[in-house]
Amino acid sequence: MEEISHLGKVFVTGGAGHVGANLLHRLLQDGHDVRALLRPADVNDAVDAVEQSVPGTRVDRVFGDFRDLDVLRRALAGCTTAFHVGAKVSTVSGSPSDLRDLFESNVIGTANVLQAAREAGVKRVVVTGSFSAVGYDVDRPSHPADETMPFQPFDGHMPYGRTKILVEHECLKAVAVGQDVVIATSCAVLGPWDYIPSRMGRTLMDFANGRLRAYVPGGFEFVAARDLVEGHLLAMKRGRRGQKYVFSTQFLTVDEIMDIFESVTGRPRPRLRLPPPVMAALAEITSRFLTRFFPKVPQRFTPGAVRILRMQRHADISKAKTELGYAPTSIRAAIEEAFADFERRGLVQPKATLGRTTDVKRPVSGSASVVTQGPSGGTAANGHGRPRKDEKGLSL
Repeated sequence: MEEISHLGKVFVTGGAGHVGANLLHRLLQDGHDVRALLRPADVNDAVDAVEQSVPGTRVDRVFGDFRDLDVLRRALAGCTTAFHVGAKVSTVSGSPSDLRDLFESNVIGTANVLQAAREAGVKRVVVTGSFSAVGYDVDRPSHPADETMPFQPFDGHMPYGRTKILVEHECLKAVAVGQDVVIATSCAVLGPWDYIPSRMGRTLMDFANGRLRAYVPGGFEFVAARDLVEGHLLAMKRGRRGQKYVFSTQFLTVDEIMDIFESVTGRPRPRLRLPPPVMAALAEITSRFLTRFFPKVPQRFTPGAVRILRMQRHADISKAKTELGYAPTSIRAAIEEAFADFERRGLVQPKATLGRTTDVKRPVSGSASVVTQGPSGGTAANGHGRPRKDEKGLSL
């Protein structure tokens, strides 16, 4: 196993998204020379904020789309290592054009990044994976799953999860021709520098601002943004070629998440706790109706999101701990950091003033919310363009 101690000039995709912005922040703090691929039509406030937080640093910005191979060839020239974080995330099935966009962004985009990196002589590429592409025991879906668990393709996965398993396939194809690629698998992300924001970030904002009306019990694996970034760096420095590593901080039920939200924000949880079977039936009816007649209306819960909630999937992170020395920290601390960041930006009411009338900046879209669990594990809104309205549904 080759250990990479010198990262050289580091290339990053998805820097405007939640995971990407946290990665940029850490790289700049550590003194690395960073180049980020950003889309010109996007709002890249996260990158601006990250630069300002680390005085004397600057991200070398290249504008384009990772579906454009020629753009990637120019962007990767002179880079030593690369992190491909960017992806399009969705918990809805979508129209044929939406599905094509999802496939081209995630699968073709990854193939392009890998090809351009290979041609540029990049030492290693770390690709952000998703826990939705990790298999599970169909008879015991809550049983802890590790990197060796086969992916059951016929078990009702969301289109996003299917694209992420194809992303892994592209990585293995690259390894087969001699390229050094490692997959860093993410669970549902919580933490600061969430500018789009992600589904979990929007859920926390709605909770803090008294706009979360109900929630559904369930559970999932959550990862602190700082832990996921550390995992990416460990995968870059110590990971084995062609391997994937799952990074999680803690499994939490939705009720436990509500406990932490209450403590951090000072607000009580919603009184309405919807039974999962009721939510599943509502989701089927509502999602079909909205998809057919109002495709641009935000879907606050989807059948895929409810299904993931009910599975209560657990992750086995033994491999990351043993091979890489991965040591997870605290989800509560991640939520506190996220809340403090939203408060600093005026997006939530400060804890001391909750319950009183306060002017709060309204995030894009959104009526009163129902929280369901549908973490795509990649992190929602990883910086490949602005999230479309049908991708803004709140989900744990």
